[in-house]
Amino acid sequence: MIDELDLYFDDHDRGRSRHRRGARATPPAARDNGRKRKKKGRSGLAMFLVFFLLATLVGGGYVGYTKVKGYFGTEDYSGAGTGEAQIKVSDAETLTEIGNALYKQDVVKSTKAFIDAANANPKAKSIEVGYYKLKKQMKASLALSALLARNPDGALANKVSTKVTIPEGTIAKDIYPMLAKATNLPVQNFIDAAKDPLALGVPDWWFKRQDGKPQQNPPSIEGFLYPATYDFDPGADAKTILTDMVGQFLAVTGELKFDVTAQSAFGISPYEALIAASIAQKEAKFAADMPGVARVLYNRAYKEYNCHCLGLDSTVNYWLIVSGKEAKESGDLTNSQLHDPTNPYNTYDKPGLPPTPISNPGKDALTGAITAPASNNYYFLAIDTAGHTQFASTYHQFCQLTHQAKANGVNIGTCNA
Repeated sequence: MIDELDLYFDDHDRGRSRHRRGARATPPAARDNGRKRKKKGRSGLAMFLVFFLLATLVGGGYVGYTKVKGYFGTEDYSGAGTGEAQIKVSDAETLTEIGNALYKQDVVKSTKAFIDAANANPKAKSIEVGYYKLKKQMKASLALSALLARNPDGALANKVSTKVTIPEGTIAKDIYPMLAKATNLPVQNFIDAAKDPLALGVPDWWFKRQDGKPQQNPPSIEGFLYPATYDFDPGADAKTILTDMVGQFLAVTGELKFDVTAQSAFGISPYEALIAASIAQKEAKFAADMPGVARVLYNRAYKEYNCHCLGLDSTVNYWLIVSGKEAKESGDLTNSQLHDPTNPYNTYDKPGLPPTPISNPGKDALTGAITAPASNNYYFLAIDTAGHTQFASTYHQFCQLTHQAKANGVNIGTCNA
């Protein structure tokens, strides 16, 4: 621009010199009038160019200021936001990566604004993995607060998940409808996914037995769907859900050193101990009774006992349920049901532990199976309607207890010995 002005005035100066040389015959008054007219025109153009130059400089300065502000300031929204956005926080993500995810979803105006808010809040490092429902265009500190907010019960207020609680002792057949109801997935999806426990993460060694009984083919998922309260991610399919439950089972049994202890303390395979835990879960209502129940099972199956038969109503009932029939109270089971030769879970006539677990045991039952105290007990029964368990070492003692239980209102058959 300066160069253009220089050229302009140079041209006019040269023109003025030439004009002077050719103007000697012109009267003085005419020369004066001509110079005034030319000076006035030149001054107006110069003023216009100066004004244009100043406007350009001011405009360029504003643009520069805006860019500098972007580099050295922090862009942030000012309000609580509007609309809705869903973001995923993955395991081991840094605060910067979380900020980038928020920025991409237009939850925050800049990653730096989120980082600044996180640096000012010591709780920022405790953001949990999962999906969150937030708003768009939130002030960064409010977005962070939304990720950390909890309800009065301690649950994350803005976490998006499907919550379902599986009670201890629930069998797989009953778990599938519970999962289907919570996730709006077809029950058949879970049935199909459960047909291959190995594909769900159960190691194949879990199904190997040391008691001489054959391995089930195909292996059963029963016992490996750990009972707990789960928060499943939105859109999770049946296989993913069952895999998560198996993963929790493996985590709990790993923490207990279940497999190693079963072998070292009792000389049995982990699968046999798992079967015992599943029975203890069904037979004992209170955790304190579960180790004693497991010891009775081991005594009957592995020590000198009549036919090594467990003689359990719970295993008979399991077969009734998986066969599509109703379970019954002990006192209501018929003799033909108790001694059905076609029932693989008939433990009145078939020796040893049943083919598979008969429930999905929780931590107390699993612990009981590997901490069973030494005893000579071969009998147990519920002694009252509250579900407390009593133990006996002889059949005579057991018969006396059946009469006591009957008197306490327990629906149980009695014996006379």
